[in-house]
Amino acid sequence: MSQRQVLQVFEQYQKSRTQFVQTVAELATRPQNIETLQNAGVMSLLRPLLLDVVPTIQQTAALALGRLANYNDDLAEAVVKGDILPQLVYSLAEQNRFYKKAAAFVLRAVARHSPALAQAVVDCGALDALVVSLEEFDPGVKEAAGWALGYIARHNEHLSQAVVEAGALPLLVLCLQEPEVALKRIAASALSDVAKHSPELAQTVVDTGAIAHLAQMVLNPDAKLKRQVFSALSQIAKHSVDLAELVVEAEVFPAVLACLRDPDEYVRKNVTTLMREITKHTPELSQMIVNTGGVAAVIDYLGDCRGNVRLPGIMMLGYVAAHSENLAMAVIVSKGVPQLTLCLSEEREDHVRAATVWALGQLGRHTAEHARAVASAGVLPRLLGLYMDTDSSEDLQVKAKKALKSILQKCTHLPALEPLLYDAPSNILKHVVGQFSKVLPHDSKARRLFVTSGGLKKVQEIKAEPGSALQEHITSINNCYPEEIVRYYSPGYSETLLERVEKYQPV
Repeated sequence: MSQRQVLQVFEQYQKSRTQFVQTVAELATRPQNIETLQNAGVMSLLRPLLLDVVPTIQQTAALALGRLANYNDDLAEAVVKGDILPQLVYSLAEQNRFYKKAAAFVLRAVARHSPALAQAVVDCGALDALVVSLEEFDPGVKEAAGWALGYIARHNEHLSQAVVEAGALPLLVLCLQEPEVALKRIAASALSDVAKHSPELAQTVVDTGAIAHLAQMVLNPDAKLKRQVFSALSQIAKHSVDLAELVVEAEVFPAVLACLRDPDEYVRKNVTTLMREITKHTPELSQMIVNTGGVAAVIDYLGDCRGNVRLPGIMMLGYVAAHSENLAMAVIVSKGVPQLTLCLSEEREDHVRAATVWALGQLGRHTAEHARAVASAGVLPRLLGLYMDTDSSEDLQVKAKKALKSILQKCTHLPALEPLLYDAPSNILKHVVGQFSKVLPHDSKARRLFVTSGGLKKVQEIKAEPGSALQEHITSINNCYPEEIVRYYSPGYSETLLERVEKYQPV
């Protein structure tokens, strides 16, 4: 065989390998092919090609493995069991930038599925190699490495701590300052994934100077970057008063309120989440948000969206209202009650409705004035309905009952209470009747209205246990009226009168 023929054989072999990895990489992009590829044992065929002498074959083999591992945890597990990870980690330090991107993609694809698989990536020494890759000149390599680190960190505190100890945070903060928007996004996302697990990890993120750089990007025109920036600031602020104050001190308010009108719904949701995480801590932080116009802006936001994206806004209003009478009144004055009532009627998910009834309960529980503002919106029968509805989740029933009781105990607006006399079970009814027994002795106009509306008649029909709180309240109400009036509206009184007519002997 001549030298030319030998070379042709080698060329043909190279073309076949190239064609094979390219075809597998292409097939792996379509979910319907994955099972067939897996059954054909493609993993074991790709592994030796990671060490191929031709760089493009190495890169494409890594890309194909990444796509397969990304599909499900079984395939990711196969990558781990096939001892492919150490090979990839070694290549991260030795190979060209194209291969490094592909190798980091495989590590990310494996780590994303579960804490155990992410731990396998850590155990093969990937963190040090990924952190070194963050110092590469090529922004694509930095992106791939940052993305993999974020996927490792997001699972739990232990894995996040491992990412921190590998020295990733200062380099991620440097990535925030790079000109490439995609790199900024990935760095902000990774910082968010580290900060979310504990106050200590969030403090570590803060100590690298991340807040100042994140704060500079809150008005960046790129929507996906803003999503990650607001997510990171939220994950920092949620842990403690001190951390929330550091976010506020970065002077992101009131500028971020403009983002509540952003075309991207996840930007709007993440801004509202940030406000929720800040307001929940103290009255002072809530007051700051109120002073910047945050409450009115969130109420407008709730009117412009539907579904789960409403949840952080609803909870934010509840947290503000929970702190004090004045803050609750600020929400009421900003037309918060009608908007929350609308959310209650429009939403079908029980967890969103549960948050809404909780927020309404926080608004109405402070004073008679607060309770009246909530009750006048027709909220009480709706809360009662959700509490008694067997289709409501347990959490929704518990929150509806608690909100109902807390509003009832302050409510002196009797027209709003009266519908409950006809439908409420005894454990709620005692609170309703109790409020009538407090108000009627001191209000002659209310006493007259209570008779003409049929309220007094309904009270006489209530069957209460002797000596119970409900019976005591009924007695207090009856003591507000002449005995003959009470008798007149008592059940069976018409029959008693007819009997007297029958027995009456005219003179």
